[in-house]
Amino acid sequence: MESDLRSIGELARDSGLSISALRFYDGAGVLAPARVDPRTGYRWYAPGQLTDARLLARLRRVGLPLADIRAVLGAAPGSGAAQRLMDEHLRRLEHGLADARRELSLIRRLIDQRENPMATPPAEYRFTVPARELAEALDAVRFAVGGDPELPVLSGVLFDLDGDLLRLVATDRYRIALAEVPVQSAVPEEGPAPAVPAAPAASAVVPVALADAVRALLGSAAGVVELALGAGTVHVTVGGHRIEGVALDHDYPDYRPLVRLEPVHRIGLPAAELRAALVSAATSSLPSGPHGAACEVTLLTVDGEGRFAVAAPGADAAAGALRVAVNRDFLLEALPADAPGQLVLELGGPITPLAVRTADRPGTFSVLMPVRLPA
Repeated sequence: MESDLRSIGELARDSGLSISALRFYDGAGVLAPARVDPRTGYRWYAPGQLTDARLLARLRRVGLPLADIRAVLGAAPGSGAAQRLMDEHLRRLEHGLADARRELSLIRRLIDQRENPMATPPAEYRFTVPARELAEALDAVRFAVGGDPELPVLSGVLFDLDGDLLRLVATDRYRIALAEVPVQSAVPEEGPAPAVPAAPAASAVVPVALADAVRALLGSAAGVVELALGAGTVHVTVGGHRIEGVALDHDYPDYRPLVRLEPVHRIGLPAAELRAALVSAATSSLPSGPHGAACEVTLLTVDGEGRFAVAAPGADAAAGALRVAVNRDFLLEALPADAPGQLVLELGGPITPLAVRTADRPGTFSVLMPVRLPA
C-alpha cells in the first residue's frame, strides 16, 4: 500500500539525492520506483530502497561511472562483485592523482620559466639505465612510430622519465606501444629544485632517426647507458661513445589514460602459436588503415568457456562469443620478433582497445584499436 511507501520527495530528503536525480536514475535503469501511479505518473519507493538510494548518492560522489553504479546495485549478495568494482575504481582514482601530481610538478616548472625566464633555466636530468633493457625497449616500441607528416609529434619516441622508471612510448593513433626500463640513478644537473619534493620527472620526444642511431650504438652492449633529458636536447653515452640531438619541439599526447585497460578476458598463449594462427587464418580486406587505406582484418574470438581462436571475419562464432576484429599486420608487428616467449592477450569488447603483453615483462606491451566490422 502507498502508506508503506516513500514518495519521491521523501526519498530525496532522506537519501540526499535530488528529485531530478531520482527521476534520471529511474530512466537510466539504476533505481526504479516500486510503484508508479498509472494516472498521475507519481513515483513511490519501497522502504528497503532507501539503503540503495543512500548508497547511490555516495557512489555518485566518488565519481563512479553510471554502468558501474548499475552493476554495484545489481550485484548478487556475497558474490564479491561490488567490492571488486570498488577496488578497480580506487585504482583509477589513485592513477589519476599520481598523474595530476606529475603534471602539476611540470606546470610549476613552466610557470617558473614563464615568470623568470632568465633566472630559471630548464633542468636537465642525467640518469643511467641498463643497456640491454634500453635496447629491448626500443625494439618493443619502434614499430608503432607514426609516419604522418601532418602529425610530426608522432614521428618520434617519447622518453618519459617518471621517478625510478623510464617509459618509452610510440604511437601512430591506430596502435600504441609502451616499454619500461628501470632507472638506476636520476638527478637534475641544473636549475632550481622542484617546489614540491618529488621523484624526478622529465620527458623528450626523440626523433625516430636519433632513436634508431641510439639503438645501433647499443648493439648488444652490456653494462649501463647514461642519458640526459631536458632543455630540448637528448644525450646518450654508451661506453666511450656519445650521441646527442635536439628533441622534437611538440607536446606529446597524454598516453596514460589510453593504456589503462579493464579487460574482460586474459588469454595466455605462446607468441609463436599466435603468430602461426594469424598467418594461416583467412582475412578480409577492409578500409581501416591510415587515411582509410585497406588492411587485412582477422577475427579473434573467445567463447563462453574462455576458449580463444583466430578466424576469418565472416566465420561463424558460438552464440554469445566475444568477437574482436583487428588489423592482422598491426597485431603481427606487436608480437616479439623472436617469438618464443609467452604472451598475454587482454580483450575487453568488440570496440574497446586490446592489449598484447609479454608474460615476463608486464610493463612492456602494445595496445591496438579494433576494426569495426560492417553490419
